[in-house]
Amino acid sequence: MSTPDADLPAPTFLPLGFPWPTQDPFLFCVHHDDRYPAGNGRFGPAASLAGRQIGSDFSCRDGWSMYHGQSVPGFPAHPHRGFETVTLVRTGRIDHADSAGAAARYGDGDVQWLTAGRGIQHSEMFPLLRTDAPNPLDLFQIWLNLPARSKFAEPHFTMFWADTMPRHVETDAEGRRAKLLCVAGALPDLAAPPSPPPDSWASVAEADVAIWTLRLDAGARLTLPAARGGAATKRRLYFFLGDGLRIADQPVPGHCAIDLAAERPAEIVNTSTTPAELLMLQGRPIGEPVAQYGPFVMNTQAEIRQAFADYQRTGFGGWSWDDAAPVHGPDAARFARHPDGRVERPE
Repeated sequence: MSTPDADLPAPTFLPLGFPWPTQDPFLFCVHHDDRYPAGNGRFGPAASLAGRQIGSDFSCRDGWSMYHGQSVPGFPAHPHRGFETVTLVRTGRIDHADSAGAAARYGDGDVQWLTAGRGIQHSEMFPLLRTDAPNPLDLFQIWLNLPARSKFAEPHFTMFWADTMPRHVETDAEGRRAKLLCVAGALPDLAAPPSPPPDSWASVAEADVAIWTLRLDAGARLTLPAARGGAATKRRLYFFLGDGLRIADQPVPGHCAIDLAAERPAEIVNTSTTPAELLMLQGRPIGEPVAQYGPFVMNTQAEIRQAFADYQRTGFGGWSWDDAAPVHGPDAARFARHPDGRVERPE
């Protein structure tokens, strides 16, 4: 990797909040870290739901939330138009179903990349499969905008299985390791990650989109290379786990979002005695107007009104599942069934 530049502008820091702050071309980023208890045999928690606002529970009471789920935690059927969801599951399982006919159970490092385009409904449920032990779930969900020319693209469902995404590991003389997982955006001297969906902003080489996760052992260091797009690329890191960090020779004031000048390398040093973890989102801004209302992201308010009208009229393909929150049975095995009926499984 490259050597840091001494003239690198100082990074800037932002509070994380909920959701995490994003910048063009990203619209939204949230970290769900739920310590779910053992399951009740019906994919819900073997625990009382009393005191929770069922249907809209973001309480993190006892370390977990039901979100919009009634009996199984998660997000029952809801529509999207005009952007993409990228869901990286670090621990646990998600059950996906959509109005195009796709279904999946994925997790433990897998990524689902869904182009909503002209419109799709999907559900994202968190089945608690184990009845004899807790069911932790740890995931990032990222919304990536689509340029105006792709707002009405055909919906596209893609799975990146954990073993298909390249990893870079640096080990120093003391055995301290720094690991980088590449979901999108090639890294020098590393195999390319799977191709983004065809209409994604990430599929445009000049867009310089990258999604990386980083983990540094205590005392480890890692140098991020300069972005291919230089100063036109916006780079933001999220420091969400760990006790101490230094970036580009600047101490990081606790967990926060960190904006870096992407045109130069930047060294990251874990200054604590515990591991540190970060998420990085970067890309060249699309630079178009953004009109957003809930699950619809367009360029004008007129297009937002049209999205509501189209959804009410068509249901974005309708919903053929038995209920709004389908769960794919007790078998924990990961799979994806595409709209054409093709089934794939990780090796």
